[in-house]
Amino acid sequence: MRKLGLETNEMKYLTNGDNKGGQEEATPEPRPRKYKCGLSAPCPPKHLAFRLTSGAANVIGPKICLEDKILVSSAKNNVGRGLNIALVNGVSGDVLEIRAFDMWVGEVAELLKFLRPLHEGTLVFVASFDDPATKINDEARRLFEELGSTAAKELSFRDSWVFVGAKGIENKSPFEQRMKNSKSNNKYEGWPESLEMDGCIPLRAPLET
Repeated sequence: MRKLGLETNEMKYLTNGDNKGGQEEATPEPRPRKYKCGLSAPCPPKHLAFRLTSGAANVIGPKICLEDKILVSSAKNNVGRGLNIALVNGVSGDVLEIRAFDMWVGEVAELLKFLRPLHEGTLVFVASFDDPATKINDEARRLFEELGSTAAKELSFRDSWVFVGAKGIENKSPFEQRMKNSKSNNKYEGWPESLEMDGCIPLRAPLET
């Protein structure tokens, strides 16, 4: 018998005495540990773990995960064609509101009413589904730019887009991806591939009063 490369006589000394005849079992290969929202590493203290996934064509809905809680998904039956948006308090991390805005046949006025009154520090999580841009106008693009977006100004019909911004951000957001709808490069017939993005968002310090 061979075990761990030891001969039978050598095994005798391992299975007698203190081990009382017990034999060591092979240790299974450990699985890579996953952290909140499936991240490969934990976020630092006072940071929010997130993962955004845009919709796949017009079939599979988008998903928004925050601190290991699914905010938006097909399973929750709260996705919509266009822009799926979650607002989060940038100090406490509390979810404030979740809405979907149809940018194919909906009214952009509803999106504008949603974005205009945002408070300083509000985090904005966006995941597209099907078509995020047909009804979008210059003011909506500008409002997203003010949240830190660089892609909103060029967002087009059936592009895939994921974005995290914040009201009052001083620089451009590092959390944004856009896949352009391109007939020659699309993964699906008529749509680009789905996008997935994750990371850690720092919470803001409370404003001094």
